[in-house]
Amino acid sequence: MSVPGPRERTAVLPPAAGPATGAPASARPAQGDAAPEPARPAQGAARPQSGTGPADTDPTAPLTDPVGPLSDPDDALHPAAAGTGNHGQLTLLVIGEDPTSSVPEMSDGQGHKVRVRTARNLTEAQRLLTDDVHCVLLDLAAMPGREARESEDRESRPDTGAAEAPDELEPLRAVLRLAPRHAVLALTAEADAERGAEAVRVGAQDYLSREQLDGTVLSRVVRYAVERKRADLAQRQLTESRLRAQENARLERGLLPTPLLDGSDLRFAARYRPGRSRALLGGDFYDTVRTPDGTVHAMIGDVCGHGPDEAALGVELRIAWRALTFAGLCGDELLSTLQRVLENERDNDEIFATLCTVDIAPDGRNAGVCMAGHPAPLLARAGRPPRLLPFESGGPALGLLPRARWPRHQVTLGGAWSLLMYTDGMIEGRVGDGNQRLGQDGMVELVAARMAAGLRGEALLDAAVKEVRDLNGGELTDDLAVLLLDRGNTWG
Repeated sequence: MSVPGPRERTAVLPPAAGPATGAPASARPAQGDAAPEPARPAQGAARPQSGTGPADTDPTAPLTDPVGPLSDPDDALHPAAAGTGNHGQLTLLVIGEDPTSSVPEMSDGQGHKVRVRTARNLTEAQRLLTDDVHCVLLDLAAMPGREARESEDRESRPDTGAAEAPDELEPLRAVLRLAPRHAVLALTAEADAERGAEAVRVGAQDYLSREQLDGTVLSRVVRYAVERKRADLAQRQLTESRLRAQENARLERGLLPTPLLDGSDLRFAARYRPGRSRALLGGDFYDTVRTPDGTVHAMIGDVCGHGPDEAALGVELRIAWRALTFAGLCGDELLSTLQRVLENERDNDEIFATLCTVDIAPDGRNAGVCMAGHPAPLLARAGRPPRLLPFESGGPALGLLPRARWPRHQVTLGGAWSLLMYTDGMIEGRVGDGNQRLGQDGMVELVAARMAAGLRGEALLDAAVKEVRDLNGGELTDDLAVLLLDRGNTWG
């Protein structure tokens, strides 16, 4: 025997409250809704006129809907977005033992009647719980099989005094798991306020008793429950976004390097600005460490691009550089190993990274420099204007040539000096309204002017980065990292 499926109908008034017309309320469709048809007539057969035929029978009699659970076949092809409904109407899904029981007529406050779908159990409810359903009304007092479950529970536990009572709210918990984005109302027996309050504590938006089941109260409670659910979801999303942002900030802050210069007379300063909005980490990376032999190693690099994938790759290269440096690698051997790391970790063969490494002798007077497609550092010595280190002897960026080589260039630093290492975000900002870029020469002039004004260390970096930004007319679109090492009385 076929089991009639759940159906959708428009909320109807009880007979006593219906309009005084020739047809019962159940036979008149709501505004914008087609009346349900018990069967599709054969082509050419006469269709029953309004007010006559099977639609005028007892409104509580089960109907067989050949179209399916939706009153409009187009609803299945064009589901509405969650929380919007069809034609501006609210849709209520009623889950109870008798899906044909009358539900008072309701209005959504804008003149639209509330559409009602009914289901006998959770299996039928799952079919009808589409995105255009706004609220679920669960009849806790009439869920099918409740008495049988309680009877089976008593029989399986002869010691009823010590046995745990059956969970009468399990159907509600199941609905909440099934409809986490929908408002849920619990319908209880008369004067069962305690059970209704427990339903709200479990997760329902509100509860009603059967004696309160009239159109005005139910309409108001449904609307309030829908808005309360929307507010709860918005607050939850806001809280999750804040927690995620805080977690990302802690993660990115922890990934920024801490210089290891214990025992060195060098002073360190750095500034970092990611190009991504609301980010703390970009594709630029830097680090500074002192090895047991007293040599200070510094490096700065830039992964092409400035998204989260590039930021992650930059962190990997920085950590690999620190590990390889402590392992004793330097110069070409170090960069060749980093290139293999890059080749294994990058997403595609077009990703590359520029890099500049400096190893400063324990006495601080000399250094070795290796450049892999990276801008040359700026060196300022006492009594001399700042200048760029020679870059002709550098090699290609990491990841471009499989068997590339990176020669190490020896540099004399002297007794007192400042060494500025930077990424291209420092030199590729615009100057004025045109397309002119600051460039390396412009950066050298900018830093020289600030040093002539007596700025050193942290103050020098702050002033230089601020002026680069001001010349650009606002925030830079590329990542920016700048690292400064000082020795001697050049530090203010």
